[in-house]
Amino acid sequence: MSRSRQPPLVTGISPNEGIPWTKVTIRGENLGAEPADLIGLTICGHNCLLTAEWMSTSKIVCRVGQAKNDKGDIIVTTKSGGKGTSTVSFKLLRPEKIGILDQSAVWVDEMNYYDMRTDRNKGIPPLSLRPANPLGIEIEKGKFPQKDLEMLFPGMSADFTSENFSAAWYLIENHSNASFEQLKMAVTHLKRQANKKSEGSLACVKGGLSTFFEAQDALSAIHQKLEADGTEKVEGSMTQKLENVLNRASNTADTLFQEVLGRKDKADSTRNALNVLQRFKLLFNLPLNIERNIQKGDYDVVINDYEKAKSLFGKTEVQVFKKYYAEVETRIEALRELLLDKLLETPSTLHDQKRYIRYLSDLHAPGDPAWQCIGAQHRWILQLMHSCREGCVRDLKGPPGLHSATLDLDGDVRASVPGHLGQTASLKRGSSFQPGRDDAWRYQTPHRVAFVEKLTKLVLSQLPNFWKLWISYVNGSLFSETAEKSGHIERSKNVRQRQNDFKKMIQEVMHCLVKLLRGALLPLSDAEGGGRQCRGWEVKAELSGQGLAHAIQTLRLTYESLTALEIPNDLLQTIQDLILDLRVRCVVVTLQHTAEEVKRLAEKEDWVVDSEGLTSLPCQFERCVVHSLQSLRDVLECKPGEASVFQQPKTQEEVCQLSVNIMQVFIYCLEQLSTKPDADVDTAHLSVDVSSPDLFGSIHEDFSLTSEQRLLIVLSNCCYLERHTFRNIAEHFEKHNFQGVEKITQVSMASLKELDQRLFENYIELKADPIVGSLEPGIYAGYFDWKDCLPPTGFLRPGHGVLWHPIASASHRNRCQSRELHL
Repeated sequence: MSRSRQPPLVTGISPNEGIPWTKVTIRGENLGAEPADLIGLTICGHNCLLTAEWMSTSKIVCRVGQAKNDKGDIIVTTKSGGKGTSTVSFKLLRPEKIGILDQSAVWVDEMNYYDMRTDRNKGIPPLSLRPANPLGIEIEKGKFPQKDLEMLFPGMSADFTSENFSAAWYLIENHSNASFEQLKMAVTHLKRQANKKSEGSLACVKGGLSTFFEAQDALSAIHQKLEADGTEKVEGSMTQKLENVLNRASNTADTLFQEVLGRKDKADSTRNALNVLQRFKLLFNLPLNIERNIQKGDYDVVINDYEKAKSLFGKTEVQVFKKYYAEVETRIEALRELLLDKLLETPSTLHDQKRYIRYLSDLHAPGDPAWQCIGAQHRWILQLMHSCREGCVRDLKGPPGLHSATLDLDGDVRASVPGHLGQTASLKRGSSFQPGRDDAWRYQTPHRVAFVEKLTKLVLSQLPNFWKLWISYVNGSLFSETAEKSGHIERSKNVRQRQNDFKKMIQEVMHCLVKLLRGALLPLSDAEGGGRQCRGWEVKAELSGQGLAHAIQTLRLTYESLTALEIPNDLLQTIQDLILDLRVRCVVVTLQHTAEEVKRLAEKEDWVVDSEGLTSLPCQFERCVVHSLQSLRDVLECKPGEASVFQQPKTQEEVCQLSVNIMQVFIYCLEQLSTKPDADVDTAHLSVDVSSPDLFGSIHEDFSLTSEQRLLIVLSNCCYLERHTFRNIAEHFEKHNFQGVEKITQVSMASLKELDQRLFENYIELKADPIVGSLEPGIYAGYFDWKDCLPPTGFLRPGHGVLWHPIASASHRNRCQSRELHL
């Protein structure tokens, strides 16, 4: 009991500064045993007891009033302890007065203002619309989980303002530790509060009862006087006189104050108009702000202002607001058209396209602007591709020298000749062999190859953004969150149709690309098929193997780049088919070109004979073929997803026939060299190996080749071809996965053996004719008959002793028999 009689002590206040009517929490000791014990509370000298709410002996909540002092103590007075003291102070801030027409950077609460005339707070109650502690006892939050309470009281609430209020839930949640005595005090507090509300109007009547009686007596006296005055019919009744006086007073007042009242009404109207303009200046200034922001490119600001105006005035019935909102809609419609034009404008970056699509989506543009952008981009890519072709064709028909960029295609193509050939003596002296294409590996880029590079570069620069735009359209990232939610259902209905349409767009781009490339690289085949893409290209001369190989490499890189975009393989199959056709054509053209080079090898025969009786011609032939096959190494190699060049039987047969043709062309060259007239033999640089003086002694004497010597050299080369060169070439064919190598070898060997047999017969005939001519008279002198002699068997090749051949004997026998018949 002694502790409760001690004076109150305030030890803290939160916040410790603020403007008038700031809600503060006061903490301290001995602040009252109950709400009725609190009889006084001043902050900075202002009485705040009216707004005070006693929470506990250590806590009071109130609002600071309009105090005179800027800083002061907090003094609490109780019945039990008397006037207290404070160890803290509160600082009162003086806010600036804001008039009705003044501009403010913060929101001014017009619903809760302080009336200085009545010193009362108008509007909502000082603390809140509902009491924080309706029971008047200290609140102690229980430790019961919220989920358990919800399960215990399903469909109920602890909020006493709710229709489903549960008193048991409220007591368990806020007063679970309260004693029975405290609950009795709470009941008493509730009854007292209820009595105050019910007796409020009645108490007001009781307090002013005498006033009501006096007013009643005055009204009765006036009524009696008026009735008594009415009995006198002089100048009318008193009521009539009073009415006349009041009318004259009214007319006189109107005359006196009509101008003043008129000005007041005009000022009130102006003030009201200014107030409306100030309050709704967003709408009134919006049309002009929209035009200014559009000129500056601040589309985000325009969209935000439009959304705000739409939410406030979209369904208004006020004519002025409807008129200005219609102006806003007109400006927004013009903005939609402007953004759509910018969206469909080409060229444009992916970032700008996404930005414009989001703007149009936020503005609720009709239709599907994103799909319109995809269609415009598709048409733009096709237009660029055709323009690229037309430009290259126009440059091709223009003056020469427009495309002089030099390509270096050396790379891995110029491979060295195999080592087993390098060990031979002929290759040691093969430095005299100079290819006919000294600068063949550094050449000016053909127009068609340059067109392939330019066209594929164009596609790779446009198609990735086109594909990313479609992916963004499918997953909805092109649209803002609001627009995506509102349009998700509509887009999902047409998503399958959109996918089919976009697939057709990609297919059209791929087909156009392949047709343009096929018309440039394979003009002859495309022209035979009736295609129009070959028009304008020079179809008289086909591209070389090097140009086709370079185009194949470019297309492979293009295919890899498109595959990295995760474009389905079925949409890129046309590119794979074109690559396969180009690979086949490159192999065919290279083999045909090799045959032409082999045909020109006969012009490079220098008849320089080494110690083995060979010239450099077989090595030149082998080197030419090997070099050609190595140039096809990358073309024949199958990249991921590619088919073999030799998968078609028709291709296998054609390549096999071209390979056999190369062999036969060289065999024909050897045959032509063996029958070359003496006058056509170039002996200016002829050299002879001194290790064979008997065989080539005559060459050393007069530096001229006889027919027999040419035949022997060619026969020696044929023997080397059969034992080494053709076998080495067959190994290279197998190494490069050529089909039908066995057939190529068999046919080539058969043709070579046939030539060898034919040349050997010619050589024997040349050697046998002098001998037969000298022996012929003696043979017929003794009537020698060949029928009586055994035919000779076997023969020796040149340089191995006596030359004898059954064919030569048969030839001589036939000549002898014909001569006998003649005699």
